[in-house]
Amino acid sequence: MESFTHLRKGTTPRRVHADLDGLKDDELGRGGFTGRTANIYRRNDPTTFRANGPLRPLDVLTSELKPTDLSDPAGAPLVLFTNPDCRISLSRREAAMPFYARYVDGDLLCFVHQGSGSLETEFGPLSYRAGDWIYIPKACTWRQTTDSESTWLIIEATDEFRVPPAGPLGRHWPFDPSQAVIPDPVAIDDGDGPHNDGEYEVRLYHRPIDGVETTTLIYPHHPIDVEGWRGDNYAFTFNVDDYNVITSDSVHLPPMVHLFMEATGVYVCNFLPKPAESVPGTERTPWYHRNVDFDEIAFFHGGSLYGIPMPPGLISHAPQGVHHGAPEKARERARRKFDDFTRVDWKVIAIDTRQRLVPSPEVLANDLGQH
Repeated sequence: MESFTHLRKGTTPRRVHADLDGLKDDELGRGGFTGRTANIYRRNDPTTFRANGPLRPLDVLTSELKPTDLSDPAGAPLVLFTNPDCRISLSRREAAMPFYARYVDGDLLCFVHQGSGSLETEFGPLSYRAGDWIYIPKACTWRQTTDSESTWLIIEATDEFRVPPAGPLGRHWPFDPSQAVIPDPVAIDDGDGPHNDGEYEVRLYHRPIDGVETTTLIYPHHPIDVEGWRGDNYAFTFNVDDYNVITSDSVHLPPMVHLFMEATGVYVCNFLPKPAESVPGTERTPWYHRNVDFDEIAFFHGGSLYGIPMPPGLISHAPQGVHHGAPEKARERARRKFDDFTRVDWKVIAIDTRQRLVPSPEVLANDLGQH
């Protein structure tokens, strides 16, 4: 339970996440920085360790991963991480799907890292571009066509995705639903789109059943034959350029301030360009922490951090209980260059999960720490 008092013992700065005077700021907190917290001030960088065993940080470049949909139009995304609440996959599709897809285990939230194209959905057509989030409801039928190679990070949640409670911000919450692009229905005539002698394939994606992960349905008519729809369960896109960032001059804010959407056990955040903290002595770099109750995925979309380019397409996995954070050299540079930069230009997608994520063999084989 939360307490009503915060204690101080030993040497501590007067302000939180500021004026460290050579100490290393390490946060041990519950509930993703929203529960009970201890700020521990250490002499040494807590991330300077070597790990043996399955709970170790991983870093993988998506450019080195080859989902089958990269080379084969009939291929599929590559599963990267799994737990009972979600699956995280990578798609690098070059050509249009020669089939229709339906994910039957949960909602899809897809981030477009690069490329453009369009989706045929039961709710109508949706175009997409880099920086878009694409939401597809569970069991919705859709097909992707591409204008160029399209890299998607796909989050499939067992429970439904929803907009988090706005709390005291109300309609000023960073995710403004009025900026979402919602499709109008367009029924597609029989004979159009991919088919085999008038028969249409709808591929159902699901978790393995007796070792099989897909089921095929064959329709004698076009599956996108919808003349109209109404309700509050529909596909849409939302671009990160339309996300409003909450900022502070005097403290680096915790990740949940940037929460975009959530499902049971799955929380998705947008870390986007913003004004840098300006009060002297404030630590601009996220403090060391070990995500006590969450595994953390960071997907680097692009940008830079105080003049250092972010590696686009890098996926970083930090298991709960294991320290992570920028190395001390980067923190010292941010302090030294405090007056040189007034903005943070990063673009990072973060996924926090309550249950431990299991990396796929392909992720483990391409971990940069193994070379």
